[in-house]
Amino acid sequence: MTTEQEVRDTVQAFDELQATIGQVIVGNRPVVRGALIALLCRGNVLLEGVPGLGKTLLVRTLAASVGLTFSRIQFTPDLMPADIIGTDILTEVDGNRTFSFDRGPLFANIVLADEVNRATPKTQSALLEAMEERTVSVRSNTYALEEPYIVLATQNPIEMEGTYPLPEAQVDRFMLKITVPYPSLDEVSRITELNTEGEGLVLPSPVATADSILLARRVVRDIPVADPLREYVSRLVMATHPRVTDAPQRVREYVEYGASPRAAIALVMAAKAHAFLDGEPNVRPSDIDAMLEPVLIHRILLNFRGEAEGVTVGDLLNDIRQKVTV
Repeated sequence: MTTEQEVRDTVQAFDELQATIGQVIVGNRPVVRGALIALLCRGNVLLEGVPGLGKTLLVRTLAASVGLTFSRIQFTPDLMPADIIGTDILTEVDGNRTFSFDRGPLFANIVLADEVNRATPKTQSALLEAMEERTVSVRSNTYALEEPYIVLATQNPIEMEGTYPLPEAQVDRFMLKITVPYPSLDEVSRITELNTEGEGLVLPSPVATADSILLARRVVRDIPVADPLREYVSRLVMATHPRVTDAPQRVREYVEYGASPRAAIALVMAAKAHAFLDGEPNVRPSDIDAMLEPVLIHRILLNFRGEAEGVTVGDLLNDIRQKVTV
C-alpha cells in the first residue's frame, strides 16, 4: 500500500506534468490526458487524426517531460519485423565468432508507431508481444522491455490507399483510441505564435522520472472502486453484445461482436487513473462515463447492416449510456 504522502507527491507531480505538456501542446487537453492515463495504466494508445494536428509533437513532448527514452518508427509497406525488433548479428572477438543481439527501435520507454496502418500485417503483428507482454522474442531468446513502456500509434483516417487495416486482435491491444480534433481559431493563432516567433518551439525539460511514474502506477492501482461501480462497468461492457437481453435495440440490430473482458479491465483502470488526475481518492461514476468511449469505441465490431446504414459506434455507446445506469 502507498502512503498518504506518496499519494500527495504523485498527484502534485502529475499536475506539474500536465501543466508542462500544456506549455507546448496547445489545446487537445483530452488527448494529453488520455496519453497520461495510458501511461499510468501500463496501456497503449491509438491516435487517429488528419496530418498536421501535432500527434508526433505530443508524443515527443510527453517523452521529454518525463525524461524517458523515445523512439519514432515510421511505418511503411517495406518495413520488416527485424527493422523494429532488432536482429542477431555475427560478431568476432579474439577470433571467436558469436551472435549478439542488435536492439531495434522498440527498445525505448516511449515508442511512436507513426502511421502504423501503412505496414504489412506481418510487421504490424511484431508489435503485439511488445504491447501486451512487454517483451520481444528473437529466435529462442526473449528480451524484457524496460518499464515504464508505452506504445502510441497514429493512423490517418482520410488516406486509405496503400494501407493495411489493423486486425481486431491488434486493435484490442490498445487500451485507448483517441481522435485528435482540429484546433479552434484561438488555438491555431497560438500555435502559429509558438512556432514562428523567438527560438521557435522548444521541448520542455523533464519534470518527472521513471521512478515517479512507477510509483504513480502503484497509487492508481490502490484507488478503490465500490462494488456497485464494478457491476456498472460489467453491465456497460455486457450491453455491447447483441445477444444480451439488456443490450439496446440498435446494438442488437447493428453489432456483430461486442467488447471483451479485457475492455472491462481497461475501463476500471482508466477510471482509476481519471480519478487520480482529478485528485479524487476513489472512482466516481463520472470517471467511468468519461472513459467509456476511448476504451470501447475500437472494440465494438459492426455487422454488415450497421456498416451499410452508416451507424457509428459512438451512437451505440450513447444508447448504452442512456440504458445502463448506476
